[in-house]
Amino acid sequence: MEDFLKWTFENIKPAHKDVFAVLLLICTTIGFRWLLEILGQRWITTFAHTATLTLLPIITFVITKVISGNIALSLGMVGALSIVRFRNPVRSPLELSVYFGAITMGIAASVSLNWLVFFIEAIVLSVLSLALVSYFSRVFLKRPFFNASFSEGNSLSTLELTVTEIIDVIEKSEFLQSKALRNDEFKYLLVSKNFSDLKNILSTIQKDSRVRNYQLNA
Repeated sequence: MEDFLKWTFENIKPAHKDVFAVLLLICTTIGFRWLLEILGQRWITTFAHTATLTLLPIITFVITKVISGNIALSLGMVGALSIVRFRNPVRSPLELSVYFGAITMGIAASVSLNWLVFFIEAIVLSVLSLALVSYFSRVFLKRPFFNASFSEGNSLSTLELTVTEIIDVIEKSEFLQSKALRNDEFKYLLVSKNFSDLKNILSTIQKDSRVRNYQLNA
């Protein structure tokens, strides 16, 4: 098996190796995202964090390929990234990735137009892959691949609940954003783009004796 893999990589053209690397990065990051969700890391389920996890390896791959062997360009890249990271207020990880991607496009274009085209195609492929996985999850698994996030600039409705015991309806809700245990009480936060979704949930549990208090925000 080892000899086969060695022979395969030795006989693949350099351009094909780059395409294979991008495909492997996309598959690996999506798989890593699923693993984190299974382990209970709900923060990774937002579009901003998932897209960032997918795009950053590709951006890093292209940057490394473009500036490798060019010390002057490497130092310039460090300075450019420092300006973006420390002097610009960043509201979400996706926003930071977009800035890095824009810088990478400029550097790639100055070095070789082929690398610019390759980078754009890799980004498009990663976005299409995320859209395809999201469609598969929604149609076949009957669950959304992305959850809403305040950091993405969306207009969201929220439902905050304080309950004395765990409520299964809330636990299984696709709109559940966070859960915390404080002073023997459970505090839930549900988030949705559609106000009526949260209103329907509230009407279902509003008279439940386990509900201590609630707040519904449009």
